[in-house]
This record gives sequence, C-alpha cells and structure tokens, in this order.
Amino acid sequence: DRPTLTVKDIVYPTKQKSRRQRWNIRASKMSINTLNPIRSIVDGMKLTPNPEKPMIALSIGDPTVFGNLPTDDKVLQAMKDAIDSHKYNGYAPSVGYQKSREVLANFYSCPEAPLEAEDVLLTSGCSQAIDLAITVLCNPGDNILIPCPGFSLYKTLAVSLGIQVKLYNLLPEKSWEIDLQHLESLIDDRTACLIVNNPSNPCGSVYSKEHLQDILSVASKRCLPILADEIYGDMVFPGCKYQSIASLSSDVPVLACGGLAKRWLVPGWRLGWILIHDRNQIFGKEIRQGLVKLSQRILGACTIVQGALESILNDTPQDFYQRTIRFLKSNSEICFSELSTIPGLTPVMPSGAMYLMVGIEMEHFPEFLDDVQFTEHLVTEQSVFCLPATAFEYPNYFRIVVTVPEEMMVVACGRIREFCQRHYRPRSQDSAELDQ
Repeated sequence: DRPTLTVKDIVYPTKQKSRRQRWNIRASKMSINTLNPIRSIVDGMKLTPNPEKPMIALSIGDPTVFGNLPTDDKVLQAMKDAIDSHKYNGYAPSVGYQKSREVLANFYSCPEAPLEAEDVLLTSGCSQAIDLAITVLCNPGDNILIPCPGFSLYKTLAVSLGIQVKLYNLLPEKSWEIDLQHLESLIDDRTACLIVNNPSNPCGSVYSKEHLQDILSVASKRCLPILADEIYGDMVFPGCKYQSIASLSSDVPVLACGGLAKRWLVPGWRLGWILIHDRNQIFGKEIRQGLVKLSQRILGACTIVQGALESILNDTPQDFYQRTIRFLKSNSEICFSELSTIPGLTPVMPSGAMYLMVGIEMEHFPEFLDDVQFTEHLVTEQSVFCLPATAFEYPNYFRIVVTVPEEMMVVACGRIREFCQRHYRPRSQDSAELDQ
C-alpha cells in the first residue's frame, strides 16, 4: 500500500525569486491614453470672471442647466408610472428589454429603412452607443474618419482603444458640409468606419438629402461602413428637413446612434440606442453578436427609463418638440443677428441642434494668440464663457450653446460686442484705405 500523503508532505517546486519585493502599481496604458480634449483645454484656462458681472456660461451642452427648457409632463409621468409599477427594479437583458426594443424599432422604422426589435440595442446614453459601435468595428491600429470640427468624444474613445483618428474637413462657407474630396483622400486599407454627425455638434448644421447621398456614394465606392451620430435627429429648424442617412442607403451598412438626451431634454437619464441598418447582410451575424457581447460588459440602460420608453415615445405631444425647436431657432437668430454686426466676428447660422459656431478674425485681435486666449479674456472682462473651438480641433472659432434664456442671450451678445469693440484693431491696409 502507498503511504498516505498529507499537505505537509507535498514539496512545491522552487520558483525563481520574484521581483515583486515592493509596491509598484501603475495606471493602465488605456487609462493614460484616455484624454478628453474639452476638459484638458478648459482645465488649463485661467477662468476668473469679472466680479461686477454675473457669469453667463454659453459653453455647456446641457439644455437643463438654466431650467428654462423642462421636459414634457407626459415624459415625467411615464417615469413615475414605471417606478410605481414595481416591474423595472431588476436586471434587464444587456441589450435591453424586448418590449422596449420593439417600441424603438416601431418609432424609427420607415419603408426605406425598416427596423425590427433585433436591430435595436439599448445603451447607457448615446455616448455608450458610440463607444460600442467604434469598439465592434475597429481593431487597434485601424483608423476612423471623424469630422473637423467634431464632437471630441470620438477621439477620446478611439485613441484609448489604440485606434488612429483621421480628421476630415467641414466647410463653413457651405454651412459645414463635408469636403468629400478631402474625406476620400484619407481612406486607406486600415480605415474601419466613417463617423457622420448630423445634425452637428458643434456646428448646428443639417445636411441636405443630396449631400447625404454624396457621402453615401463615397462610402459605397470605398466599402466603408458608417457610424451615424444622430443624437440631434429631428431637432431641425422649420424650413429644414432632417433625414437619417440609413433611409437613403441602398448598400452601405449603418450603425445609427441616438438617445433621449437632447430631443426629450433629459440627458441625465442615460438612455441611448444603436439601430443596426444592415444592407445586403454585410454586417451579418458577426457584428450583431459582437455588439451583444460588448453590451454584456456593462448592463447599460437604466431599467426604469426602459420601462417608461413606450409612453415617452408615443405620448409626448408634438407641441413639446415644436416649442423646443421654435425656442432654439429664435435664440440662434438673435445670436446670429447680433454677432453678424460685430467687426472681427463671423458667425455661421445653424439649421438645427443647439449650437452656433463663430469665427474670430484673429488678425484684428493682435493682443490674443488664439481662440483659447480670446475666450479666456472674454471671461475675465465680461463674465461670458464660450467654448474655444480648439477643443474641437478647429482653432480661431468658438462655440455658443443657444439653450440659455433669451434675455441672457441678449445680454451675453451685448457683452461680446463690448469686448470686441475694445480689442478690435484694423489691419494696416484697412487703416490706409480709410485715410485715402
């Protein structure tokens, strides 16, 4: 009989001496590579408001900040009813409740771009939708095409994942249409997707059907899927028409990202979605399964908001949307009209969303090195904060958020005028022409 071994009798092989003799904990490369350009620029600015003037922040893309744009009572009631039902306190499937997915599919389905429940994933806000879409389409070393100027989150997410970013130009003189020639010149064998943001943050532009078709032509020719950031979808001014890019696509597959945040004025509720518009089964099972797997990393969308979704989508009155749009258009017109008459500034009138971009003719403001210094001194002297467009990789512009109360917008524009009048300097040839 073999002798019985006890734990004490077992001799473990001698390991080489570990170097773990002291604490040595470092942040991961992914965390180090994660950078929010807006935060890094704003945190580096010397923002000391004029104590004699109340601060007016035209920089925050949150429509709820000033309390003048509440969501509709029907939206609030839907949330109360979802809570009182006690049905939505547990975990939901990682892709969202089946019923909520069906509701969204029905809401956004159209004959040109039909949707079913399995084409919908619910996410923790539109930001997570964009994160999942980039992550499922791209590998480290790939590159993606993003607009310039464009929403800074695209770069933040991509770079942290080891994905290269290539910026394609938007044309302010053409209401921020894409420079398609420049866009196409950037495409190579490692280009994994094209991001199209329409309506646009930070530009407030809304693309025509013809321009969207031209974008699709490039994507089709170069076999490039589109990530459509449509969080401002349908937030367009009267006289403009919004069309989702997927509704015009016959062969280009599209991952369309959206959410409740802006149109329903509830950004803190964190409910977004991806709508999978496959064409000719190009995405196939692999992309769908990839999205499901990625959604399982974090059980994303809030269950209570999911439970309220059917009522939010179906019961919110049209007048609520129209009131919001009328206000945004009126404020945009006030801002554009006021700033258009200020020497040295060139505002670009938006057609939707919540933003207006303003060009600074820096040669007329020689005291300031760039848009960051210009906006920094605007805070110091006038207590008005506009976001320098360097944050969007587009120097010598600044972005204004048009959701502030009308009287505040009028005061802010007056202060910007006073600031520019104080610092504006005509160029030498301008002075010579005036002397003649």
